[in-house]
Amino acid sequence: MYSVTRLLDVDEPDRARVLDSLRTAAAASGAQSWVVEPTLPGSRNGGDILVHLRFDSAPNSVDLALDDPAITRINGADYNGSPQRLGESGTVYRALLLAVAPDTDPAAVERFERGLALLPRYVSSIRAWQLSRVSAAVGATGWTHVFEQEFTDADGLMGPYLMHPIHWAVVDRWFDPETTDCIVRERVCHSFCYTPAPVL
Repeated sequence: MYSVTRLLDVDEPDRARVLDSLRTAAAASGAQSWVVEPTLPGSRNGGDILVHLRFDSAPNSVDLALDDPAITRINGADYNGSPQRLGESGTVYRALLLAVAPDTDPAAVERFERGLALLPRYVSSIRAWQLSRVSAAVGATGWTHVFEQEFTDADGLMGPYLMHPIHWAVVDRWFDPETTDCIVRERVCHSFCYTPAPVL
């Protein structure tokens, strides 16, 4: 599966118009599944609108008309991946865009990826997930990974997931600049929204 994810900062008076335009473009894109929704409170560097399209294979092009002057910033990534489903569909889709430092030992990157992949084993509010390496980054940051999940609801993300001991013991050290294990050097984009249908 090939995914296109965009996190858009949009001038507030134009958000409803841009949202409608993006939904029309997503519906006409040929994507197997898609979500275009306002981000929820608690997103960090996540934009005002989250756009996620999933295709069977990489399309020749995807025209989302992102040159609208009301769109003031875009972060995003294109990537391949295979989602893992753990139960019934969730109601919240979350995308984490992150950038591993370019001089990181490949063995450390693999340990980092294995650590992230442990989270769904321990957090029951995760209903589906996918960890992918980025093939094309969009924005000022050279994103290297996208970690996606479907959650039961927003509380399942903000509570059991972010507050779980597996986060503190296994995952946080890769992001904490006060530890020697830190390999994520840039800010992250933590973005999530309601989803009316399965995304992953």
